[in-house]
Amino acid sequence: MFIRFIFLTLLLTANAAQAALNVLACEPEWASLAQELAGDLARITSATTARQDPHHIEARPSLIARARNADLLVCTGAELEIGWLPLLQRESGNARIHPGQPGYFEAAAQVRLLEKTGSADRAQGDVHPGGNPHLQADPRNLLKVANALAPRLAQLDPANAAVYAARNQDFQKRMAAAIARWEKDAAGLRGVPVVVHHKSWSYLADWLGLKVVADLEPKPGIEPSVSSLSSLLQRLKAQPARLILRTAYQSPKPSEWLAKRAGMAAVELPYTVGGSVAAQDLFSLFDDTLAKLRGALK
Repeated sequence: MFIRFIFLTLLLTANAAQAALNVLACEPEWASLAQELAGDLARITSATTARQDPHHIEARPSLIARARNADLLVCTGAELEIGWLPLLQRESGNARIHPGQPGYFEAAAQVRLLEKTGSADRAQGDVHPGGNPHLQADPRNLLKVANALAPRLAQLDPANAAVYAARNQDFQKRMAAAIARWEKDAAGLRGVPVVVHHKSWSYLADWLGLKVVADLEPKPGIEPSVSSLSSLLQRLKAQPARLILRTAYQSPKPSEWLAKRAGMAAVELPYTVGGSVAAQDLFSLFDDTLAKLRGALK
């Protein structure tokens, strides 16, 4: 282990002065993952913050300027950014980051997506026919994405390929150990019935064994009304839940309204890096997520 650490340190020191890649991530989780893999070899920024809904972003001139200079664009895909990413790519004039080019990377293409509907009927709300795009809520997916992103960084910057490979190996080891710890700590969450504001937590529920019994949104992407919440309250009398989960960018009002009347705890989870004071990287993101879940049950 010590020898591997020395090898990684020497590689980083030797390459620190090399020209950096410009990496633009669509979401904070991919900026954080790119940072894990590239370190000082890349200048990394995120197009969005944890307080913004990644479905609905405006491609402002400042963001277009960053995309124009990007060597690599790392996004979720699965139509999460369908409302703004094509415009960003087109207006940037940067052919390197268009679909099918080495400078465009989709995380969703690297994992098994849940909830594939095969239908794009917008009458059903903000649906994603190719599958649920909120895949970062399961840390096991991060291992798969990292295994694909590291070679892509190496393809764009072959002089530092050994650094990306070594950093990925280190990330894989640390994340696998953290996942084992989280799963042990979260054993008591298995089977716990929860309500979700949006289908943001399908991967978290799949990983931890949470039982999603209802959504606050009457249709995906449609904000709940008092009428829809009242109907849901009646349904929960027959099938009670213990927690209501929302992200940092969703309004607390619907979940707090329902929690007060149904006798449940409404919990704001960080969802991505920066979604809480404690969630400052991919590891503390899940540390804080589990701490909030376990604390709410107490």
